[in-house]
Amino acid sequence: MSTTADLVSALKHELKAARMTYADLAVALGLAESSVKRMLAKGDMPLSRIDSICRALKLDFADLARRVADAQPLLAQLTQEQERAVVADKKLLLVAICVLSQWTLEQIVASYRLTEAECIGYLAQLDRIGIIELRPLNRYRLKLAKAFRWRPHGPVMDYFRDNALLDYFSGGFDGAGEGLLLVHGSVSRSLAPSFMERMQRVAQDFAQQHLADQKLQEKDREGYTLLLAMRNWEFEAFAALRR
Repeated sequence: MSTTADLVSALKHELKAARMTYADLAVALGLAESSVKRMLAKGDMPLSRIDSICRALKLDFADLARRVADAQPLLAQLTQEQERAVVADKKLLLVAICVLSQWTLEQIVASYRLTEAECIGYLAQLDRIGIIELRPLNRYRLKLAKAFRWRPHGPVMDYFRDNALLDYFSGGFDGAGEGLLLVHGSVSRSLAPSFMERMQRVAQDFAQQHLADQKLQEKDREGYTLLLAMRNWEFEAFAALRR
C-alpha cells in the first residue's frame, strides 16, 4: 500500500517532468502559490487533494499509485511472520510457489484443484502478506528481488526439509534432462563465495528461461525443479572416523 508521503513525492516528480511550476499548479487548484508550496513541502495531504493534482497533471490516480508501487524496493527475504503465514495454509503455499514462477491465475486453476474464486482469495492473501501487488483483472506484480531466497532456517525451508527433501532425493535422476552431482573437495575459503555466485547465476538463468518459455505450448514444456546447494559439511559417518 502506498503511503501519502510516497504519493506526494511521486507528484513532485510528475510536476517536474511536466514542467509545471508551483505557480501553475496553484492556478489550476485555485489556491495561493504559498499554500501549494507549504502543502507539498509538508508531504501530507488528503487523497482528495492528491486526486485534484492528478487531474491538473492529466494523470490517472491509479497510474500514480502504480508508479509508486513499482518504485518500492524489492524484497530479498521475507520476515519470519510472513513466512509463517505462507506455510499456515498448504494451498496458499502452493499458490505462493506458483507466483514465484510467474504463473497466471488461469495457469494455476488449470493445473491444480483450486476454483478461480479460491485462487483469487489466495492471491489477495499474498498481496496482504507483501509477496505480490494484486492488480486489475487478477494480474499481479511480484514484489520479490531476483536474489530472493527463503530464510535458511525459516518456516518455509523447515517445511520443505520435513516434507519434501526425502521425496525429491528418492528419484533416480536418470531421466532426460535430469542429473545429480555430488562433489566433495577442499578449496580456499576466499574462493568459496565465488562458487555460490556462480550457482546463483545458474538459478537465475533457469528462472529466466522458465519465463521465456511460457510462450510455448504446454506440450512443449516440462516441469523441473532445480536444487543447488553448497555447505561446509562432512558425512556424519565419515566425521565419526576422524582422528
